[in-house]
Amino acid sequence: MMPDYKQIYTDILKEKFPEKIIDHKIKSRLERLHSAIDVLRFNQLVFGEPEFTIGFNNQRLRSYDKKSILKILNYQKKNKLTNLQLSNHFKISRNTIGKWKIIFNYE
Repeated sequence: MMPDYKQIYTDILKEKFPEKIIDHKIKSRLERLHSAIDVLRFNQLVFGEPEFTIGFNNQRLRSYDKKSILKILNYQKKNKLTNLQLSNHFKISRNTIGKWKIIFNYE
């Protein structure tokens, strides 16, 4: 079962960023939090780019659902990116991308 990201982010916005809750772009994206990629993009929209050290430590705690993994791998194929380029774009380890390709028989 997936957490209720809409409720989680609504509470965060009400408490810490009440001015952002009225932004139409944020409101519409809040309604469409269905996968890990949606949550990561929304998080970036609300909080901005993390500093490198914070982002690096935070990256280790991420988890991805099958739908998000396949979106990431399709993005790589569509844009003809190497594992290194893809890992830099999504801030994911090259080893993780390699493991995903093996698990999902993707190439």
